[in-house]
Amino acid sequence: MPDEPETLEPTARPAGTLAPAAIVAPPGAAPIAGDSSAPGRAHRWTLGLVTLGLVLAALNLRPAITSLGALLEEVSADLHMSGTVAGVLTSVPPLCFAIFGITAPRLARRFGPAAVVCAGMAAIFAGLVLRPFAGGTAGFLAASALALMGIAVSNVLMPVIVKRYFPDRIGSMTGLYSMALALGTSVAAAATVPMTQALGGDWRIGLGVWAAVAALAVLPWIPLVRDRDRGIAGTGTGAGTGTGAGTGNEAGAKVRTRVEVKTTRAGAEATATAAKAAAPLRITRSRTAWALGCFFGLQATGAYITMGWMPQIFRDAGVPASTAGVLLAVTMVMGVPLAFVIPRLATRMKNQGPIVVALGLCGLSGYTGLFLAPAAGAWVWALLLGISNCSFPLALTMIGMRSRTGAGVVRLSAFAQSVGYLISIPGPLLVGVLYQHSGGWGLPIALMGGLMVPQMIVGTLAGRDRTIEDEC
Repeated sequence: MPDEPETLEPTARPAGTLAPAAIVAPPGAAPIAGDSSAPGRAHRWTLGLVTLGLVLAALNLRPAITSLGALLEEVSADLHMSGTVAGVLTSVPPLCFAIFGITAPRLARRFGPAAVVCAGMAAIFAGLVLRPFAGGTAGFLAASALALMGIAVSNVLMPVIVKRYFPDRIGSMTGLYSMALALGTSVAAAATVPMTQALGGDWRIGLGVWAAVAALAVLPWIPLVRDRDRGIAGTGTGAGTGTGAGTGNEAGAKVRTRVEVKTTRAGAEATATAAKAAAPLRITRSRTAWALGCFFGLQATGAYITMGWMPQIFRDAGVPASTAGVLLAVTMVMGVPLAFVIPRLATRMKNQGPIVVALGLCGLSGYTGLFLAPAAGAWVWALLLGISNCSFPLALTMIGMRSRTGAGVVRLSAFAQSVGYLISIPGPLLVGVLYQHSGGWGLPIALMGGLMVPQMIVGTLAGRDRTIEDEC
C-alpha cells in the first residue's frame, strides 16, 4: 500500500493572488519534508544496496537466540544455571527488544534509519564476539544484551526501511526479509550443535562462529549511513497570480472569478489536510494499535518459548540432541516459504483476520500433539508450530498496512513492538519456573496452547481494514 502524497500547507500570499490547490512532490522530484517514503528519490544502486542490507540484516536477527537455544543445556551446566535462571536467560530477548526498541524512532529521526540499522548490526557483531569469553552468568547476560540491543532497534526499523524505499512493494519486500529472517533462524538452530561438535565440542566456539555472519551484515549499510531521511522542503509556486492576457470583458471576469473561488476552496482544503497530517499522532488512543501490540506480544511469546525451550522439550522426551536441534530448525524453516507467501496474501486482503485464525489453529494443534505424544509425532508438531510462527511476518505486514504515512509506520512499529515485547517477557520465564517446580512439561505446554486463543482474538481485531490515523 503506497503512501499517499503528502501536501504542504500553503504559505501566506498577497491579497488578490490565487492559493495553490496543493503542492505535491512529483515522481522523481526531491521529497517533501517529512515524507519518508518517496520512491523516486533513490537510485537503482541504492535500492539494490538496501535490498542486500535488508537480507543480510534479517539473517542476523535470530541466530543469537536460536544458537543459544540449541546449546542451552551445555551453557546452563557450564555456567551453573538453575532452571529459573535459564528461564530468565530466555526472557532476556523480549526484555531487550522492549527497552531498546522504543528508542529506535528517536534515533532514526536524529541519525537516519539506515545509520541506526548499521549501528545495530555492529552491536550484534560485538555482542556475539564477546559472549563466548564471558566468565560467568552476569557477563554472558551482558554480552547477550548488547547483541539483543542491536537486534531490537533493527527489528523496529525493518518495516520503516521497507515503507521508505519500497512503498509500492510492502508485501513482497516484507516477505523477502521475513524469509531471510526465518532462514537465519533455522540454519542457526540446525547447524549450531553439529558445528560445535565438529569444532571440538566447546559451546563457546559454537556460539562465537555466528559473529562472522554479523560482520558481513554491517557492510551494505555503511554507504547508506549518510542517507538521513531528511527531505528537502518543497518550494512550489502558485497555481496562478490572477494576471494574464485578459481582455477585460465580462465573460473573462466571470471565468477568473470562478477559478479563484475553486482554487481558494481547494487551498483551504489542502490547508486543513496538512494541519491534520502535521498533528502528532496520539497512538495510545488507537484500538488498532493496542490490538496489534497485543497480537505482536502473544505471537512473540510463543516464538521465544519455542526458540528457547523446544529443543529441551524434545530432548527430555528422549530425542537426541542433534535431532532436537534439527526439529527446531524445521519449525523455523517453515517461515522461509510462508514468510514470502503470507505478506503478499495479506496485502491483497482487506481483513487479515482469517489468516490470523488459520495460523492460530495450527499452533493449537501443534501444542496439543506436543502435550500428548512429544516424541512419536515430533516432526508433525514441529511443522505445525512452524506454520503458527508465521504470525510474525503477518504482524510486520499489518504494521505497514495500518498507517497511511511513513511517519505513522515508525510510530506504530515502535509502539506495537515495544508493547508486544513487554507482554512477551513473562512467558519464557514462566515456562522455566513451571518446568522446574512441576518436574515435567505438561503445565508449560498447556500454557503455550492456551495463549493461542487470545492471540487469535486480538489478531482478528488488529486485522480489520482501518488505519491508526482514523482513530488518533
